Amino acid sequence: MLKSGRLCMLKIHPQAAICTIFSTSAKRTAMNDWAPIAKEYDPLKAGSIDGTDEEPHDRAVWRAMLARYVPNKGVTGDPHLTLFVARLNLQTTEEKLKEVFSRYGDIRKIRLVRDLVTGFSKGYAFIEYKEERALLKAHRDANRLVVDQHEVFVDFELERTLKGWIPRRLGGGFGGKKESGQLRFGGRDRPFRKPINLPNVKNDFYGEGSAEKRNWSREGARDWRTRDREHERSREKRGPERERSWGWADSERERDSKEERSRGRERKDRDRKDRERDRSRERDAKKQRDDDKHR
Repeated sequence: MLKSGRLCMLKIHPQAAICTIFSTSAKRTAMNDWAPIAKEYDPLKAGSIDGTDEEPHDRAVWRAMLARYVPNKGVTGDPHLTLFVARLNLQTTEEKLKEVFSRYGDIRKIRLVRDLVTGFSKGYAFIEYKEERALLKAHRDANRLVVDQHEVFVDFELERTLKGWIPRRLGGGFGGKKESGQLRFGGRDRPFRKPINLPNVKNDFYGEGSAEKRNWSREGARDWRTRDREHERSREKRGPERERSWGWADSERERDSKEERSRGRERKDRDRKDRERDRSRERDAKKQRDDDKHR
């Protein structure tokens, strides 16, 4: 009876059975294609912490989805040999950048982005190397390096290499501050977090090595599976600090907790110093009054 019942259901609802099979197949495809680093820029996915949102959650995402961005044709140089350096001190100069980043290899050109009207630095720059080996070394070692009292962020150039790229000023980009309420995920600073229904995947998608090993497509898409295998071979050499740099959920919470505790200690220290200063002033005033009385 059970077998015949199942057969009857399939006969009565063939479309439902086909839809179920298609849905299962689509889920399996999504599970196989998921990666913490975006291989193609999608503003809707970038606005989602795990890349699964179906509707934009803020107006900036809408603006990015409607934007039609064309990379600046006036920018020259090989984008696949160019490094993006952000969060710079506004006082940092091209000479300082050359001094710091030339330790990783020969530099062909440095472009510190400045305001067209004031000429002041905007806090980010592009550094083009002569060799890919130097680019990869700088990308690996220079991230979170302190330059002029500022911890810098380093990544590959994405404007001309990542398909569908939308800059931050149009509602796109990657990263962002929590206070803004407009975080963007899928980049090196804030990778996608693993959805609940997906299996564990490895979290390194920026491999090192030669162009043959890295298999970096000149159309802009990077073969993340190849980089993942390269990461497995060299994990012991790079150490745990490499893994921490991706800002996964646990490390983010731990970092935020440490920062909060540090701020709490600083507030307590300031309050204690203020109280001691007030008491000292009161003692001095009292002593002055006593001296005046004896005179």
